[in-house]
Amino acid sequence: MASIYKCLAGLGVILISPVVVPALFWGRFLCDLLHLELPPGIDQPLKLLFYHLLLITTMVLGKILETLGICSDLSLLRLVVDGIPPWRDSNLLIKDLVVDEVPLRIYQPKWPPAGKRRGILYFHGGAGTFGSIRAFERVCRYIAKKCDSVVVSVGYRLAPEHPYPGQYSDCLNATLYFMRNLDEYHVDPALIILGGDSCGANFATVICQILVNKRDLPKVRAQILLYPGLQGLDFQLPSYQQNALIPILSRKLVIYFCFRYLNRKPSYLEDIIQNCHVPESTKWKYKKWISADNIPDEFKIRGYKPQKLTSYKPEVHEAVKEVLAMTFSPLLAEDAIICQLPESYIVTCEFDVLRDDGLLYKKRLEDNGIRVTWYHSEGGFHGILAFFGYGIFSFLSGKKIMDNTVNYINSL
Repeated sequence: MASIYKCLAGLGVILISPVVVPALFWGRFLCDLLHLELPPGIDQPLKLLFYHLLLITTMVLGKILETLGICSDLSLLRLVVDGIPPWRDSNLLIKDLVVDEVPLRIYQPKWPPAGKRRGILYFHGGAGTFGSIRAFERVCRYIAKKCDSVVVSVGYRLAPEHPYPGQYSDCLNATLYFMRNLDEYHVDPALIILGGDSCGANFATVICQILVNKRDLPKVRAQILLYPGLQGLDFQLPSYQQNALIPILSRKLVIYFCFRYLNRKPSYLEDIIQNCHVPESTKWKYKKWISADNIPDEFKIRGYKPQKLTSYKPEVHEAVKEVLAMTFSPLLAEDAIICQLPESYIVTCEFDVLRDDGLLYKKRLEDNGIRVTWYHSEGGFHGILAFFGYGIFSFLSGKKIMDNTVNYINSL
């Protein structure tokens, strides 16, 4: 496998050699590329390795173009992640509109409904800084057709141009619009579902928590959380240790994108990895909810070691204190909120740094009497649904996740 890494590194050199690259970028590029881990059992490792190379190359080229004043690095990343538009689908009626400056794309099956349909709001992933309606077009089309549902894909505005926490307001406004116009889309008010992947699942979680006190609106029937990111307190959980170097989302990339999302220059990465950003009082307050002790033992077998005690550093806390907020970390919501949430469907992936966020939230919900349907992808990795619907360029585990999700929705 080492020889493959070297060959791919050589390909990276060919791709970027026409431009003079600062030594720092070279170092980061090669370090990330050559220190990958592709453990046994991960889905289609060579294909994953190719996509990881594409991601790292895109990020490096983006930095080069930004240095040259051509475009921002995020602009290039967004272009690549958006992917290739699918062909027109004759089975769907697709409508674009803008609500409170937030783009929405609404998918409806063209065939006459047997009765009122389910209404599904989908918030896409992308660390709040990239991703789009277009990037998850295939996912939303698939759900709309397979579930005979109205799907609303929310194009919340991205950071840093649209500052945090504006994304939550965008998602909430889109949800309120849809809930107040259900008759227009022939949607059953008893069958409204909120869902998303990665940070989009975080948004869905927060919106569900906000809506429990909205008595003038229909009650959410279920939340669908696909490999959710739900907390910024503990970067030493078993999944963060085990999958720290696994593509596409390494532990350092999680923290890097947190900084980009908050419009801060990345700093103190190693200190944050050691949880030096969390005051001792906060650690003890939330230890009952966010702790490796709450992770089942079968998920600790693969290379987990309990964290050694580390010292709190106020300057590190100041740099990234927003990650401890209830919005960024909805795992911190009080039991009085959690016990009112709708039934939930949670997907976790074995080779995902965020795996344990989903496991911890599953436990919190179940401890509060909320019904949870859980699907664990044993070969899956973070972001796998971004490749869904691309035929031979997709991943088998991603198709299984989507089909299991469809089956759950159809069971409601």
